Amino acid sequence: MGADKILNSLREAEAMFEKAKASAKTFFEKKAKQDSDKTLNYNLRNEEKFGIRDCEEQLRDWAEDLVEVEIRRRPEGQKLNQLEKLKQHSIDTVMEAGTPEELIKSLDNTTKKIGIAWIVDTSKIQQISQ
Repeated sequence: MGADKILNSLREAEAMFEKAKASAKTFFEKKAKQDSDKTLNYNLRNEEKFGIRDCEEQLRDWAEDLVEVEIRRRPEGQKLNQLEKLKQHSIDTVMEAGTPEELIKSLDNTTKKIGIAWIVDTSKIQQISQ
């Protein structure tokens, strides 16, 4: 019937695919182990049935993680760290505040560190007449 050629071709394709999957798995495991900063996490979910999309997703995750690390090393990243700490401090302040006046003063002191005033004198703002 001629089906032997087709079956042999499919067997070869499956063997090549399995070999490529094993190669990809080895690559990702080695790279994750070589990472000294421990930023590259190996997380191919279903190791038996993973494919090209899973590998692309793994690489995308690694790229995002590496960009995040690189950003944190720059001066802009240090400012970002400062703002994140300020945000967390402000959240803690809101949770711990007893009275509204105490909260306003605490937030004003916190935001002054980055040049923002929480308490603004609005008496000098011209009102729009209707």
